[in-house]
Parts: sequence; structure tokens; C-alpha cells
Amino acid sequence: MTAVMSQTWKRHSPLQLRGRLLGTVALAAAWSVGFAGAAPSALAADVQSKQWYLSAMQAEEMWKVTTGEGIKVAVIDSGVNSSTPSLEGQVLKGLDATGADGNEYDDYDGHGTTMAELIAGTGKGGGLKGLAPGAKILPMRITDTNFQNEHSVNAHDTRDAIRAAADSDAQIISMSFASDFASREEKEAVEYAESKGKIFFAGVGNNAEKDNREQYPAAYPQVAGVSSADRDGKVAEYSQNGSIVDIAAPGNDIPYWCDERFQAYCDGDGGTSAATAIASASAALVWSAHPDWTANQVLNVLFDTASRDWKKGTLSKYLGHGLIRPSMNILKGKGAPGAPDISPLTKEKTSGSTASPAASASGSSQPEKKDEAEDAAMAGSSTEKNDDSQLGLILGGVAVVLVLGGGAFALVRKRRSA
Repeated sequence: MTAVMSQTWKRHSPLQLRGRLLGTVALAAAWSVGFAGAAPSALAADVQSKQWYLSAMQAEEMWKVTTGEGIKVAVIDSGVNSSTPSLEGQVLKGLDATGADGNEYDDYDGHGTTMAELIAGTGKGGGLKGLAPGAKILPMRITDTNFQNEHSVNAHDTRDAIRAAADSDAQIISMSFASDFASREEKEAVEYAESKGKIFFAGVGNNAEKDNREQYPAAYPQVAGVSSADRDGKVAEYSQNGSIVDIAAPGNDIPYWCDERFQAYCDGDGGTSAATAIASASAALVWSAHPDWTANQVLNVLFDTASRDWKKGTLSKYLGHGLIRPSMNILKGKGAPGAPDISPLTKEKTSGSTASPAASASGSSQPEKKDEAEDAAMAGSSTEKNDDSQLGLILGGVAVVLVLGGGAFALVRKRRSA
């Protein structure tokens, strides 16, 4: 591994060892509505062949209904390179909140571009294909700790980026960055985004095996915290857990741009960063199919249709409401949108959401608050336990045995990719 690749690798929070067999019996078609194609080989040379979750989530079938057209996603990250083949024509004007040289299209480590491609990439040129390739990206560039150490920067970049995203015509905010620390100004910006009718997804972090500290912005009540799961529907060992987890999405074994030079993709785990992007893309598909719904209704349907084997309305500290499955709504029409002006996250009325004639005001009971729900099941199941005491919903087959290089987790930093 080159020095540059090693530097980027730590941001994707690999495990030193993932060598346990996670299951051989199919208990549930965790990601799809009852169909799960054979997972492509992890050793395949083509980067798109490594996007195992696209077939598991029935992406091709959903794209016959919607590709996310009409939806814009604000990606708050390291910048987005709009000139990669997969993102040509997909990236709109955003904001560079760093206060440093460059602009929002200057991705200083490749992370933000990967997230944008996972959301809305067209796959052109053999690049990553987004789950919502009809959506558009608004890049909002902020800093990580390494960037802060090397440049004179805006100390309020996250606040400014969140507020700019709230004021934009993006319906969804996707933030695959995390910090150990909350701030009043950032919290107020998050509340402002909710008041503007946005859905806000953020990664819960990749340090479960170290300190498992709550991460921000995922820990704010108005933000949907996303954990990372593998192809068998099990929570990743590194994925942080607790009351901040609202939903899980694929994060393991997902390629990413190796560095800011955009020469090649690397193999490894995308972590809760990739999971956040895929959750955002899932919301884009559902919202595109139901443009008259509010943010609350789109999010409520994603929670309602998530795969789980515990009581609906309670949250697992590992998988939240369960494994995200937009296909349940797109292909089967499942999911109760609920009241248009009541947040499924806080159960409180939201000023930015107004009812629309086409939106159903009826639906299932609202899920409990993050800090009130008991953990229904470790890693998403109450029926089976592996040798790590992790319970899992199994998609089927024997899990790939994979050893990842690159050393242990990076030290806790002020801000890092989730």
C-alpha cells in the first residue's frame, strides 16, 4: 500500500481482521422485498461489480420506477470533484465553507467525491454507480482535522455549510463527517435545517471497538443517525452504537476513491460514511416517487419499511429501526407516511413541514425517541447469535472471509469522515 493510500485508508475505518463466518442459513431477505441475487466476487476487477448492495437492494428494478429524478442532495464533505466520468452533469453549484483556497469542486482527499458517486453517480466510465443516479448533488466543502492543520480555515464551516444546505433547494442533507464534540451553533444550524423541511442523514462513526463516543451531528435529535451493515445484514463491528442510531445501510466492502488525485478506487469498507450516502440515496428514490410528501413522511416510510425482527416502533441500539429497504415502498407500495408535520425522530411538530393533498396523514404509530427506546436486539435480531454475541439478520450464504490491512483505527481527531 502506498503512503497516500495508507493516509486515506484510515478515514474509512477498516478492521484489522474480519475473518469470522457470519452465518450459513438464510433467515430473511434483509435488504430486498424477497429477492437477493448472488453477491458478486469481492475479487472482481470492475469496481461496479463490487457494489454488491445494488443487486441486494433491487436497484435495477427500482430504477424502472424512479432514479431519484427531481431530488437534490447536499453533500457536506471534503468537496466533490465534478469532473469524474460518473459525476459529469450531476453536480450543481454548492458552497466552499472552508475559508481556504479552492472551491467546493476541489476534493482534498476523495472522500466527498466517493459519497457523491454512491448517491448519484451514473457509472459512466466504469465508475461507482449511485443508488439514485437521477438525483443531483450540491457540494458543501468543509474541513477535516488534517486540512485544518495545514490551512487557515473558517472555524464555523460546518455551521455555515448546514445553513447553506438548509437555504438551498436540496431536499436531503448527507453528512459523512463526525466529531466527538457538539456545538451550540451547529445544533442551531441543524434545527434550522429541520425548520426548512430537510431530511438530514449523518454517520454514527466507526470507533465502536475503541470508545464508542456519541458523534455529532448524528447525535442531534433532528438528524437521522446511520450505522453500517454488511452484505448479510449484520451491523459492522466498527459501527458505533447507542441511542443515536436510527437506521442501518450497507457500508462494508464498498470501494472508494483512493486519494485526491482520482487515479483509482481502493477496496475496503466505506464505513458509516458510505452507509450515510446510501441512506440519502434511498430517501431520494422514495421522495422522487412521492414528490408531494414532506421530509417527515419520507423518513417515516423508510423507518416503517426497514427490515427487522423486533417490535416496530422500538429501536435497536445497533440498527435503529432496521435495515433500510426503499424497494419495499418503490416496488410494493409499502410503508405508512404518517402525519406530514410530525417528525418521526422527535415526535414533535415541525414548522417547516406542511401537509399536501397527495400525502396521507394517517399511518402507523410514531417510533419512540432515541433516548427512550430500549435496545430490542443486538445487531438487529433476537433469534440467532454468532461467536461475537452479535445477533444478525442473514441475507444468505457464507460471508466472505476478508483480512484488511492498514493497521488499527486512527486516533480520535477533532473531525473525521464518519
